[in-house]
Amino acid sequence: MDIKRVLTTVLGFPLIVVIIAFGNSTIVDIFFAIVAVIAIKEYFGAFEKGRRAKPIKWIGYLVAISIAVLRFFHLQSTLVDVDVDMINMMFCLVIFAVFVVFFHVLNSSMRTNVVDAAVTIFGILYIPVLIMFLPIIYSMEHGKILIWYAVICGWATDIFAYLAGKTLNTKKHKFSVISPNKSIEGCISGAIGAVVVSLIYTIVCNTYFYTNISYIYIILISLVLSIIGQVGDFAASSIKRYNEIKDYSNLIPGHGGMLDRIDSILFIAPVAYVLLMNIM
Repeated sequence: MDIKRVLTTVLGFPLIVVIIAFGNSTIVDIFFAIVAVIAIKEYFGAFEKGRRAKPIKWIGYLVAISIAVLRFFHLQSTLVDVDVDMINMMFCLVIFAVFVVFFHVLNSSMRTNVVDAAVTIFGILYIPVLIMFLPIIYSMEHGKILIWYAVICGWATDIFAYLAGKTLNTKKHKFSVISPNKSIEGCISGAIGAVVVSLIYTIVCNTYFYTNISYIYIILISLVLSIIGQVGDFAASSIKRYNEIKDYSNLIPGHGGMLDRIDSILFIAPVAYVLLMNIM
């Protein structure tokens, strides 16, 4: 399993690099829309496997695709605050989804109940809305550089926490019953790793891309994003534990499903957007 995990990371990371470094806003939007649809499918599947709810899946898929479509047409506009306006439009779409979901509840004669509706709406907010803050960061000035802070803080935290769990005696210092394999040492190591990798990335950017990013600010941002990402990891674990499943799927060898891979980045994305807006 460890070999599969390493191979998947080695093969998958260059794909992300190519899409972000050489793509454009349309390609990035399409990529994250596909990721959102796969992830929300896994999320809905978790509740179905656990027989905890019967989500209204087609609404989740429709919203995930609609957000990407809205961004494509919205980026063609000449509005000054495109990103802010896009965020407003996303939440208007969520409100519309709430109306549609409860109309479905009424129309189903309670075969679909309020729990099904709540799980559906939460899934929409949790996955397609949160993840689309990454394309929003990408479309900002210097977005191709800034988006990597969100990715680095999420993945570096996971990697260093995993390595700490494999090399340190962490059995006596469990962090939470939600995720028994995670330890206090792992959480601390993950945060330190995220700060170190972010600083190295900042040095490279300031040296070779002539940016002027404050190292002190990056230390603070990276620490905050790492902690937020770990909360996102525990949030995804709590859903799996509630539904009594180990992984959301077996899509990515060694990692589980798409949602297992992006759970921390989902929480990081909107916070990163706020913290990175005026960094340069």
